[in-house]
Amino acid sequence: MQIAGLIAGSASPVGLDNLRKISDESIQMGSNFVAGANKENFHLRNTNYPRDFAVDMTLDIAQAEAGQKCINCDSTLQAIRGIEVGHIFKLGDFFSRSFDVEFLNQQGQQDHVLMGCYGIGVGRLLAAAIEQNHDEDGIIFPNPIAPYQVQLIALNLTDTNVSTASEDLYNRFWASGIECLYDDRTDESAGVKFKDSDLLGLPVRIIISPRTLKTNSIELKIRSEPESTIVPIEKALDQVKRALTL
Repeated sequence: MQIAGLIAGSASPVGLDNLRKISDESIQMGSNFVAGANKENFHLRNTNYPRDFAVDMTLDIAQAEAGQKCINCDSTLQAIRGIEVGHIFKLGDFFSRSFDVEFLNQQGQQDHVLMGCYGIGVGRLLAAAIEQNHDEDGIIFPNPIAPYQVQLIALNLTDTNVSTASEDLYNRFWASGIECLYDDRTDESAGVKFKDSDLLGLPVRIIISPRTLKTNSIELKIRSEPESTIVPIEKALDQVKRALTL
């Protein structure tokens, strides 16, 4: 910069005609920039392109892309997808000076506190968990963060045996500390209930129907597994507890 006659901290393309100037594409998307005045410790406000300066070439020189070489080593940049679940901002002493928050440093002098902001988003954590745990049918909630542990689906609730058995098992789940969501809708088909269950993605699904009650059983399906099993209704509670600890 010194050889070219530019002043560090105050340089800009404004008024420069004897140098080749290359800019990033972002100059076309903004306005009223603050630019160096090419005079030490002076700057220009409300600078606009192309009114106030010209460039010889406009390229995307700010956005890093996969395949580019590192300027410090021989490695090649790789681009992978990620998801932000938390963030850290260094606030410095901006707010501590505003509120006059001080501490006594090692030299015995009053100094302003350096502050930071640290955040983990509950919604972002949920989105990250679903991003990592799903299939084509919907969510597959991990047990520790599932809103309910079991989804109980009753089919043909007009059958007294079904309604009675379902209510009894539902109450037994909650009494044992197992959080259960009971689908007792009477205006939806079995297919709709099953699809909704897959979409919600609770760890365990229990089905009670006239067919299962013929053998005094329930149908148990772990959301992350393809097949269901028939379990005697008296062993349903133990089988669910076992499934939730896998």
